[in-house]
Amino acid sequence: MTRIKIISSAALLLAALVCLPSLALAGDVEKGKALYMQNCSSCHGDTGAGDGPTGAALPVKPRDFGDGSFKFDTDGDGKSGTDADLVNVIKNGAMKYGGSPLMAPLPHLSDENVADIIAFLRSLKK
Repeated sequence: MTRIKIISSAALLLAALVCLPSLALAGDVEKGKALYMQNCSSCHGDTGAGDGPTGAALPVKPRDFGDGSFKFDTDGDGKSGTDADLVNVIKNGAMKYGGSPLMAPLPHLSDENVADIIAFLRSLKK
């Protein structure tokens, strides 16, 4: 193998490794919507506007997913609202990261379920 082919192959492998985490989290929006309706809509509302019936009674309004912004950098990478951050908040609850204890953890959800919910949340951005 020539030196150029080796460098090209290494660059291709590196690019694939960098992309794999995002590919692994590519969820199904429709499945995510169904899971969201079961687990999240009572507080965050059917359209993700933070206006669910339970959320209306809370002292702090739940996040509106329509603006597409997220508060927490749970993994310390300097970026808030990455897929990894959303996984952590969904699975562990917001209190663990300095947020409201009212955003309860959902550890019963599989990684695939969480990826589907995240795909749905991302689809709500206006």
